[in-house]
Amino acid sequence: MKFVCDGLSLSEAVTKTSKACAIRTTAPIMECVKLSAKSDEVILLATDGEFSIRKVIKAEVFEEGEVCVAGKLLADFLGKLSDEEITVKTEERGMEICYRDASSVLQTLPASEFPEIALETGENYFVMKQGALKKVIAETVFCCAQDDSRPILKGCLFEFKDKLEATALDGYRLALSSQELIAGNEERSIICPARTLTELARMLTADDEDITVYTQGGNLLVTADGTTIVSRLYQGEFVRKENVVPASFLTEVTLPRLDLISSVERAAILIRGDKNNLVTLEVGGESVKIRSASDAGNVFESVGANILGKDITISMNAKYLLDALRALGEEECVLSFNSAISPFILQNKEKKDSLYLILPVRNAQ
Repeated sequence: MKFVCDGLSLSEAVTKTSKACAIRTTAPIMECVKLSAKSDEVILLATDGEFSIRKVIKAEVFEEGEVCVAGKLLADFLGKLSDEEITVKTEERGMEICYRDASSVLQTLPASEFPEIALETGENYFVMKQGALKKVIAETVFCCAQDDSRPILKGCLFEFKDKLEATALDGYRLALSSQELIAGNEERSIICPARTLTELARMLTADDEDITVYTQGGNLLVTADGTTIVSRLYQGEFVRKENVVPASFLTEVTLPRLDLISSVERAAILIRGDKNNLVTLEVGGESVKIRSASDAGNVFESVGANILGKDITISMNAKYLLDALRALGEEECVLSFNSAISPFILQNKEKKDSLYLILPVRNAQ
């Protein structure tokens, strides 16, 4: 194998694909990126067995071939090269990278050992604007579970109806978001891993262009700008949002979102490192009072608000509250409560295409 290409293009492609390399594995081939040179392009492919990334770049190919190289190592090495033309070729010692008047050799593994990745498009699909899909992901993925106690909650539920409805929850909070679909061949649902969605969002750079996502046989496939992601989908029964989100509330509070964010951020500084990271909201009169206390000191602030319903004092994890407030986009937001021990929700005042639910903490002082 021998090809010449732009060093920056190869570096960016390896960095992107290497995100799919396995991190802890007893199979060294799963830590590799496979490079295949043919015609006038180089195809890069990496997988950890469940998640795969394929990237195609242009190159001047002098000798076709393929080889596997440790992905993280190659990404780090190429990242230290300047934006210049480089030559890559295989030899007995491994893969040689020539640049300026220098050259370096990296050890390789045979491409025949690399697992086969199914890259066929599925029978089921949906189409929507890239910006709309990116918005759905940004508004939900941070609420997916991080641990393995309930693996299915490490994914986001996508339900395809007249629009895409997404649900994510981790046992302490829940996020809902919806956006219009352009097309789709049937109503169905999938559970997509949060890791896959995070990488997918990074490839969506043309907000006004359409993106088609295919699903088949428990896998998802999507291609944009020369990059293809293939991922296994989670199988199982997801928590139904209808069983979690209250149908009505006793107290509704409308207030400036950025003012509340600023107050909660200051309150969170003094409880940083505390086990429960608690901040308390006292709702009553014409304001919401924000309070926190720790050995480092205490914060007590007030934000003017329009309050309908009964007064309430409620405590919650400050990070969960801030994550939800930052995900909302309007100047004013609405917080709806039932009691100090019942879940409460946050929404934009006008556009209700997203919703956040947070469980309060009972043992607040």
